[in-house]
Amino acid sequence: MDGAPAPAPLLIACALGIEHLALRTGARGVPGGPYRLVRTGMGPKAAERSVAGHLADPALAGAAVLATGFCAGLAPGTHPGDLIVAEETRDTYGTVPCEGTELLVEELTRLLPGRTVHTGPLTGSDHVVRGPERSALRATGALAVDMESAATLRTASGAGARPVAAVRVVVDAPEHELVRIGTVRGGISAFRVLRSVLPAFFDWHRSLLLPRR
Repeated sequence: MDGAPAPAPLLIACALGIEHLALRTGARGVPGGPYRLVRTGMGPKAAERSVAGHLADPALAGAAVLATGFCAGLAPGTHPGDLIVAEETRDTYGTVPCEGTELLVEELTRLLPGRTVHTGPLTGSDHVVRGPERSALRATGALAVDMESAATLRTASGAGARPVAAVRVVVDAPEHELVRIGTVRGGISAFRVLRSVLPAFFDWHRSLLLPRR
């Protein structure tokens, strides 16, 4: 209808160049609504600055925000290439609940049959977590850890009411620690999975645009 407001866009945030490459190449030919894919840079401070800057753009007013990329699995039995759909993100500043977790799980399971999808808390860190520190974080109930999701969602929520979510791909786990992403099979597997997830993100976003009953 003429004069109808444009739908709120989707901001998809990742940190690393290799994550951005996977998402960018995976988006080719995939129909989706208005969205912006941004690389924030590594670490919570970089994520805060980048997300706050993008959300100050009037073109992203009211945008839904989804944090994605790689993560470290904390729970025994998580493997490279598994998906983590956050029910909430946590860091030292607090907890941010995620919206549409069940829909994301459903879409990712349909899109990637045979891939394991875990749901639960996703915790934040300001450094790469290894060894005994993983066990300490696992004891808090978190399934996985990364450096940007919690900061991304906290910054997005602080900039105004909006749907937020986080989906991460396990690149290493307690039994499969990596030295460098992309150098072993686990990194390659995680890259391929991340390259395939955009349709699920777009379906999640479209569901947010439907009238609420």
